[in-house]
Amino acid sequence: MNRLIDILNFRTYDEDENYTDKPQITVGSIVLGVLLRLFILLIASLFVFKYFPVLYDNTWVLLLAIWFLVIYPAYRGYTNYYKRIDKMQSSTLCGSCKHFEHSSQLCRVYDEHVSQNHIPCEGDSWEPK
Repeated sequence: MNRLIDILNFRTYDEDENYTDKPQITVGSIVLGVLLRLFILLIASLFVFKYFPVLYDNTWVLLLAIWFLVIYPAYRGYTNYYKRIDKMQSSTLCGSCKHFEHSSQLCRVYDEHVSQNHIPCEGDSWEPK
């Protein structure tokens, strides 16, 4: 349940997340957070518009809510994620390897998550980009 709440709130973690073997924030968790927030917002707006039909003429409020409660926080989470990945790419051997998948933070050869403490191939399968 805590993981779902973290995804819903687009919680960002500090720099120490690059040292964990399983990443907490990925592109998939950001997309899941967008879908969950959008679903909750649309369901809530259906109930509000049903009981207050006068507000139906002001649907621009819903568009602003989608922007400020869904799109902008997702954009911020996405930029924070890529800042963290860029920092990890410049500080690890795996970051400069052609087998590193930055969107999932995986080594494609060994199908394992990469962190600053864990290099899946120990440098044996490293190939430059």
